[in-house]
Amino acid sequence: MPSSNAERPLYEVKAGLFKGLSHPFRIRILELLSASDELTVGALQEETGLESSHLSQHLSVLRRHRLVESERRASHVYYRLSSRTIADLLVVARQLLGEVMAAERDRADGVGELPTLQVRR
Repeated sequence: MPSSNAERPLYEVKAGLFKGLSHPFRIRILELLSASDELTVGALQEETGLESSHLSQHLSVLRRHRLVESERRASHVYYRLSSRTIADLLVVARQLLGEVMAAERDRADGVGELPTLQVRR
């Protein structure tokens, strides 16, 4: 089994990236960082309501997948997106979600147009 990303097929590397995105709190953290240049761990904790250990685990996953970068300054650790393209990805995902939800709404609205069923009793 290939050990580095350079040796793995691109679709496997992409799947790993999406695994890094596959938790609602990680998406929320990325959205918060998209709206700011950087945030401290304390600010992220306040905004997400996560316990520090849980936040730390999520930030670790995001760092491992190279979605965020961190920098220690004095007694604070600051986080930022590793690339602004991540913010673009979140915007596209939101647009796609809107399209999917609109299609589901249209499909649900179409149920009223189905012929009435006659039920024998």
